[in-house]
Amino acid sequence: MTKPCLPGLLHSVSLAAVGAILLAGAPSTTPAAAQTATQSVATQSVDEIRIGFLSQTPEPPFSVANPDEPAADDGLAGAALAIADNNTTGKFLKQSFVLDSVEVPPDGDAAAALRELIGRGDRFVVVDAPGTTVEALSKLPDSRNLLLLNATAPDDALRGGACAPNLVHVAPSRAMLADALGQYLVKKRWPRWFLVTGRRPEDKLYADAIRRAAKRFGAQIVAEKEWTAESDVNRTAESEIPVFTQTKAYDVLVVADEVGEFGDYLSYRTADPRPVAGTQGLVPTVWHRTHEQWGAAQLQSRFKASAKRPMTARDHNDWTAARVVGEAAARARTADPDRLIAFIQSPDFTMSAFRGAPLSLRPWDGQLRQPVLLAADRSLVSVSPQEGFLHPRTELDSLGYDQPETLCKTRGKPTP
Repeated sequence: MTKPCLPGLLHSVSLAAVGAILLAGAPSTTPAAAQTATQSVATQSVDEIRIGFLSQTPEPPFSVANPDEPAADDGLAGAALAIADNNTTGKFLKQSFVLDSVEVPPDGDAAAALRELIGRGDRFVVVDAPGTTVEALSKLPDSRNLLLLNATAPDDALRGGACAPNLVHVAPSRAMLADALGQYLVKKRWPRWFLVTGRRPEDKLYADAIRRAAKRFGAQIVAEKEWTAESDVNRTAESEIPVFTQTKAYDVLVVADEVGEFGDYLSYRTADPRPVAGTQGLVPTVWHRTHEQWGAAQLQSRFKASAKRPMTARDHNDWTAARVVGEAAARARTADPDRLIAFIQSPDFTMSAFRGAPLSLRPWDGQLRQPVLLAADRSLVSVSPQEGFLHPRTELDSLGYDQPETLCKTRGKPTP
């Protein structure tokens, strides 16, 4: 289903019409002056840059108790604000940005939706969809000349064996999120972890990333358990969780429950009084509603004014993805898609995302380097990379798979 045009973003007015309006409202002039003014407006050409937005939200598992209902425009509102930001700068450079949005049902045809966006002239497509959809789209012959911006899928495989030269990853990978959390836990001298993993494949991938982080930063997973309870945890948490969490001594319980089936019920109910971190509790994320540093408060207020709600992590990922194109167009002073794609993937590209350090692209896997926030429910706790975790190139490369570790073959291993 194609979403309707966003007011103020997709509506276009011809320059000739603008000229006529300006002349109609101006003081009386001579015919020669009016003709000169009209010709001046007509010669001011504006370059249009179209950005596609392809979204596909999976159905939530039926077993999840009382999930938070996401806003209907979660993600899309972030991309829409980015288009407005792009146009704020673009008007001085004679660049105009348009967002084309297509929503794909959970069982819909994402390839057909991508072809629809291509038919509208989009060479840049923000993909807000599960990893399987992102991978399938990146391998289509139709997408060879596109730049796909993976806005939400954290799958490490997309940056590894399933990487593609036409794919840029805006969302941090699971390895980056786990490393961001692992650095903080080690810095706090909480090296003994109790890992609790959900039953879904995504939970197991998150748990793999946690195990990698523990090994990488010298922590130890002293115990592991898998959540297999079939009961309604909302009703039985007080009696069930203390029994489930009885194990050997540990410093912090790390939970891998990406859909929120049980993780929110662990805090304050564990057999031993220990903090909870991971997908619930202290959470590594790209954005949080309490984040105000490095100009974030200004972005928060602008988003709240436009969307009438706080910005979510999904909104911020989609905002960043659309801003990548706008920032490249402003800095390269061009609207040519081929030149923009080359610039985005070059060492010269950087951009701000209000997180304390500029984002740039890792050439070996197409991942945007970026800081990761560590947040509790109502407060920002810290930002990784943590002080003391050094790297010969940039501390941001201490998060996730570094160049010597990459399994990506299609992008090669150029020197950044």
